[in-house]
Amino acid sequence: MPRRTATMLASTLMLIALLCAGVFLPVPYSEMSPGPTVNTLGEHDGEPVLQISGHKTYATDGHLNMTTVRVTSADYRMNLVEAVYGWLAHDDRVVPHDTLYPDGKTEEQSTQENAEEFSQSQESAKVAALKELGVPVRSWVIVATVVKGTPAQGRLHAGDVIKAVDGTAVKQPSDVAKLVTKHKPGQDVAFTIVPAKEQAAAEKANKQATATKKVTITTAESDDTGAKRAIVGISAGTDHTFPFTIDIKLADVGGPSAGLMFALGIYDKLTPGSLTGGKFVAGTGTIDDQGKVGPIGGVEMKTVGARDKGAQYFLTPADNCAAAAKDTPSGLTLVKVNTIGDALNALKDIRTGDTAALPKCTTKG
Repeated sequence: MPRRTATMLASTLMLIALLCAGVFLPVPYSEMSPGPTVNTLGEHDGEPVLQISGHKTYATDGHLNMTTVRVTSADYRMNLVEAVYGWLAHDDRVVPHDTLYPDGKTEEQSTQENAEEFSQSQESAKVAALKELGVPVRSWVIVATVVKGTPAQGRLHAGDVIKAVDGTAVKQPSDVAKLVTKHKPGQDVAFTIVPAKEQAAAEKANKQATATKKVTITTAESDDTGAKRAIVGISAGTDHTFPFTIDIKLADVGGPSAGLMFALGIYDKLTPGSLTGGKFVAGTGTIDDQGKVGPIGGVEMKTVGARDKGAQYFLTPADNCAAAAKDTPSGLTLVKVNTIGDALNALKDIRTGDTAALPKCTTKG
């Protein structure tokens, strides 16, 4: 066989071997891509996304779309060829597997965490919208979760209302950790609580629970990274009582990033007139009880998904503006928002056509 032919054959065989290796060689990466968008003012799977009863609502039009990102599952093993293709694809993003599933988190654990965050984002969206409307909402600090195998297991339960720690009144969730960590591991800490069952019964009777119970727990030492501190093994959260019923019907979605758009949809349904003026507005962003908008992941995919569905404007958390503006889809205006108030002001400019006044995102923020 001529040397030239032999060399070409060897090169071809090597290329085939490399391609085969690329197909079967797993790499520690995952992929993110644009996911579905849902109009919070409309229907999903045949029923309204926002369902309000016990209060007058108003007709709406236009779009206030929440946006999502698709991600590969925790147990999916990407190969080298797929990773290279993803890196070259314009609308997709390949990221280290640990970015989406840190510390070996399983698919089930990630799904549960996303579901909890989604539920909390709905509650905060309701609170933020009603506060913006001046509607009173009663709130209190609760035990959100109890970690298995910690001192609090069997002593405190999810839904217990935390009135005080060591006799000091608790006003917000962060107060609990501050008061517990004043102790050294091994010391006792006293919780004054309203048990979850009694709180639920009081709510059902439209009354305020008054009977309290004292629970003393011996603290343990934290086992995570960082400085050692006293813990009891709970996370604190906030629960609310609303003056009327607001249900958000949207399955198969997780995470906290739809909070802003839910809040705007609720606000729109509870006020006369149209927030959008018939325009197609999409957006993203977490929201807290005070109406502050926080950053989210995958903003570049969300802007692409929104524009593909026809969005003209995209409400963007201020902290995501620089990343989003680096590759803005054609025809989409990125609007910077820090609070629900910013978003409402932007929507006023959009529906009146005064778009020159919009605070637009730039690559600097």
